[in-house]
Amino acid sequence: MTVRYPPPLQPGDLVGVPAPSSGVRPHEQERFAFCLQDLRDRGFRVRVGAHVGEGDGVVSAPAADRAAEVMAMLLDPEVRAVVPPWGGELAIEVLPLLDLDALVAAATWFVGYSDTTTLLLPYTLLTGTATLHAPGLMETPYAAPAPLLHWLDVATAVTGSVLRQAASAQFQGAWPDLREAPHGRAWALSEPTSWRRLGTDAPFAASGRLLGGCLETVVHLTGSRYGDVPRFVREHAPEGLVVHLEVAESSALDACRMLHGLRLAGWFDAATCVLLGRTSAPASGGFTQDDAVRSALGSLPVPVLLDVDLGHVPPQLSLVDGALATVTWEPGGGTVVQELV
Repeated sequence: MTVRYPPPLQPGDLVGVPAPSSGVRPHEQERFAFCLQDLRDRGFRVRVGAHVGEGDGVVSAPAADRAAEVMAMLLDPEVRAVVPPWGGELAIEVLPLLDLDALVAAATWFVGYSDTTTLLLPYTLLTGTATLHAPGLMETPYAAPAPLLHWLDVATAVTGSVLRQAASAQFQGAWPDLREAPHGRAWALSEPTSWRRLGTDAPFAASGRLLGGCLETVVHLTGSRYGDVPRFVREHAPEGLVVHLEVAESSALDACRMLHGLRLAGWFDAATCVLLGRTSAPASGGFTQDDAVRSALGSLPVPVLLDVDLGHVPPQLSLVDGALATVTWEPGGGTVVQELV
């Protein structure tokens, strides 16, 4: 079976904005309105879910309401992309309420990272439909610094396209206060960064189908049909996998245990390469985030890269889960070339 790609976004298409996890709080509304207008200025129509503005608590609405909102948008043939404002904490409440069998017939770009990957990953695993691991709506106005691509550059690409991105030379050290900078369009990139290979400086090239998400959220899918990575490999990825993960905030020891758990569940059995995102998560005393990766993945017979442009420390690559990717690396540089085939 092949991976299915949603049709490319085009001017005039409708973008749905639900809140499957956290909503937008009152002090974030000015930024939210600015981001919606940014999409309109780019030529897209926008439909905002009924619960997005209900953001005072941990979640935007009861799980059943959030699930119904996401399902309605994904199944509506007029909606060509579904882009939540951001992630949150409890998208996992929504997951068992989604009719993934019905979504096999859908062909809509589903975009996001962080807790949104709790939904994106099962959607790809169980339907064979590509999803887009990339900044969400609240980050859409930010220009993607070359040599990275904006998520809209990817979602508007036709099936069969070849998309090249490379490592960023700088990252953003802290998130802006949206009350002080609600109209920001540029990342504040000031700190030097580069991709690092675990254990060696030997250059390499590796290819496989992209698959991954936020470690703290996707780890809870193991042992369920929503996290059956080996099945996806059998049905959709004979080329193997380029697995990408990032730690949002967990301590090094917690991250270490989670990575071991994914390994025991077979998530790396077909890996040709593993990409670990740059993280600001803390060490556990003298046990660092590098030590966590070394403990869990250091004995894998494939390259493992650290400080890749993924996740909660901007900027980040726009990665199509399900796409065929080739990763190349040498000290001081790295590239990801995605083929939408």
